[in-house]
Amino acid sequence: MIIWAFNLLILAVVILLVGLIKPKWLLFWMEQPNRYIIIAVSSVMLMAAAIMFGEGNRQGAPLSEVVQTEKAAATEIPSDLVK
Repeated sequence: MIIWAFNLLILAVVILLVGLIKPKWLLFWMEQPNRYIIIAVSSVMLMAAAIMFGEGNRQGAPLSEVVQTEKAAATEIPSDLVK
């Protein structure tokens, strides 16, 4: 999900930059394209990317803790071998 968030972030920034320079390129079906629409769409996309990044980090944290505890358990020496 974090990779999708980065892709969405890049897309939102590209849409924002292109839309602010030439809004007619993105809103080709409109007679009088407006930059406010571009700003609104890219803002929503930026917020969605931030939410996806946060959720990806939140869901990925317990997984890394599980991997660390499994590694620690695998490196411990069993007590019957220690004399």
